[in-house]
Amino acid sequence: MAREFTRVGVVGLGTMGAGIVEVFARNGVDVTAVEISDAALERGRVTLTGSTDRAVAKGKLAEAERDALLARVDFRVGLDALHDVDLVIEAVPEHLDLKQRIFAELDRVCKPEAILATNTSSLSVTEISVATTRPNQVIGIHFFNPAPVMKLVEVVRTVVTSADVVADVEALCERLGKVDVTISDRAGFIANALLFGYLNHAVGMFEARYATREDIDAAMKLGCGLPMGPLALMDLIGLDTAYEILDTMYRRGGRDRRHAPAPLLKQMVTAGLLGRKSGRGFYTYERPGSPKVVPDEYTPLAADAALADGARAIAKVGVVGSGTMATGIIEVFAKAGYEVISVTRGAEKSAKVCEAVKTSLNKGVVRGKLSETDRDDALGRITWSATLEHLADVDLVVEAVIEELSVKKALFASLDEICKPGVVLATTTSSLPVIDVAMATQRPADVVGLHFFNPAPIMPLVEIVQTIRTSAETSATARAVCAKLGKTGVVCGDRSGFIVNALLFPYLNDAVKMLEASYSTADDIDYAMKLGCGYPMGPFELLDVVGLDVSLAIQRELYLELREPGFAPAPLLEHLVTAGYLGRKSGRGFRDHTRR
Repeated sequence: MAREFTRVGVVGLGTMGAGIVEVFARNGVDVTAVEISDAALERGRVTLTGSTDRAVAKGKLAEAERDALLARVDFRVGLDALHDVDLVIEAVPEHLDLKQRIFAELDRVCKPEAILATNTSSLSVTEISVATTRPNQVIGIHFFNPAPVMKLVEVVRTVVTSADVVADVEALCERLGKVDVTISDRAGFIANALLFGYLNHAVGMFEARYATREDIDAAMKLGCGLPMGPLALMDLIGLDTAYEILDTMYRRGGRDRRHAPAPLLKQMVTAGLLGRKSGRGFYTYERPGSPKVVPDEYTPLAADAALADGARAIAKVGVVGSGTMATGIIEVFAKAGYEVISVTRGAEKSAKVCEAVKTSLNKGVVRGKLSETDRDDALGRITWSATLEHLADVDLVVEAVIEELSVKKALFASLDEICKPGVVLATTTSSLPVIDVAMATQRPADVVGLHFFNPAPIMPLVEIVQTIRTSAETSATARAVCAKLGKTGVVCGDRSGFIVNALLFPYLNDAVKMLEASYSTADDIDYAMKLGCGYPMGPFELLDVVGLDVSLAIQRELYLELREPGFAPAPLLEHLVTAGYLGRKSGRGFRDHTRR
């Protein structure tokens, strides 16, 4: 039977420490909350009362419950106050020497049977534990910020942590209404090991001026459904905290270059640009601590001003292709008021595409998202063809054929001969170099990438991919078209993966490597990213949906172009694809879908 924790201690009452105090007190546990000085103690008290007052204001906590919660907390200065607690959780800044000093003192102060826990998110729990004479009673209990809201707790055992201690802490997490994943002591644990490589990659992308901060963040929010973009999230975490976590992971985790903090990150920390808490990081905030972003010298021009820069008039659009993406793009343009010519290879394929568009529009009517008149008008704007020559007088061509470079190059060479001068030629490729397609024509300045996301009628994002030959006029036209379609267009350079895939798939690949190393299970890794980071799907859920073969192909492209060792496809991913385990479409991937 798990032990009963009647009183716990929390050391350090910053944002995280105060949040942990609130979690315990909300669940009927008495808490001794300890700080180093009266001033620090008062700041912690203000943080806790502010959080509970907001909960009352939002109707999530009754006033009587708040008062009872606060009555369970004993605010004290000094570690000696922890002599009778059953469990202590340390939540001080991420410095190993500081934590070791605190644990050595806790070892002296606390009763022999007390469990000593650290909330570290990146440091070695083992190295902290050896500062005590009871390393078997030391464990990591990593809450996520904000602790009262986030459901996940990473329970980190060392090689000497007692099995009874692990079981007692797991039972405690359940009592607190948290979902725990129990893992061994490794740099970054699950969530941070996967999250911070992705965040660091995003900083590097911004540092290289590959895309603006706004476009990087919008791409990941709209393209992947993430609650925050990576740069906004870095500002929330704190750039100094992010730097310490990355630096620790780099030193402890085998010196993977992807965890080496981006040079820009160190420069910003040195300059005091720490994110929200300092009032400025990647974005500028109304005041220190405020979540409200205000314009600064890097804020892009308003859409109307940006699009006034030479955008061509587009009235008639050609869409080449007969797959799911082409069908969705035809619908998007027709609903937005454009005259559309759909070109496929043969009348039979045209008939199938026509039927698919009608079915999708009818669903929109049934769901109340489209009137019958709007549906009929959209269909009336579409001309069905099996001949490229019918594109002779269009203003924009969007290619959505198979992802084979030779096929796309041949098509663009034909379009170059057929289309009138000044036509914008766009490819929807998600992985191939746009410049290779552009150079198959005699008009590379008119060629751009328009990477729609599937399903195109629903997904709000389009990546606008500029090559080194794309003209400013072509780019402005592409942005204006996206705006008229009601899509968010994000502009980036012609590099493998563009923004979304370049940031998403290395993260997915890292998750596969973590599973391959038997560090954790697919279920726990998925739980960690959904509950700890607010992701809509865990990495293995997403891989099975995307298709392991598609994921492997994208990862290979990234590795071949960028030559980053950390991007090498995980052998497990390659083996599963070879075995025909491709995800949902084959019935089995990382999970067996035939039993569901």
